[in-house]
Amino acid sequence: MLWYAALVAAVAAERGAELVVALRNARWSLARGGVETGRGHYPAMVALHTGLLAGCLLEVTLGGRPFVPALGWPMLGVALGAQGLRWWCVRALGRRWNTRVIVVPGLPLATGGPYRLLRHPNYAAVVAEGLALPLVHTAWVTALVFTALNAALLTVRVRCEEAALEAGAAAVGVRP
Repeated sequence: MLWYAALVAAVAAERGAELVVALRNARWSLARGGVETGRGHYPAMVALHTGLLAGCLLEVTLGGRPFVPALGWPMLGVALGAQGLRWWCVRALGRRWNTRVIVVPGLPLATGGPYRLLRHPNYAAVVAEGLALPLVHTAWVTALVFTALNAALLTVRVRCEEAALEAGAAAVGVRP
């Protein structure tokens, strides 16, 4: 259990690093006329992702969930792969990457890195991590609850992001 707590703590530290990058990038975007949308769902997203980390630890501790190697090792690989995909997204978007929806009108859509393969690869990383991280230590209730709530949240988030990208493109007369 101690190593699993260390893994969850490492993911929490990674999330902290994301927030540092996001804050720096938000300042850059807003200074260039960026427009933020979706503020209403952002607190729910923060709460859900915090709940994922807490749920992993609580379910394993209070529920006595065992480590099952046949499940745990592959899920650890998926969770680590999700981190790699997330940081590939950060690198591909550069200063445009953010945890918030901020669009700088006139900037082209990203088409490099994972964005040449998927429209929203960062959300694929979130889905994979939300399922895999709890299952590393058989916290299946946390995996199910997070996945269901995240599906609802991502429905709102992707619609918000698509509308923001379309509005940003329309502001300069291009099509996203």
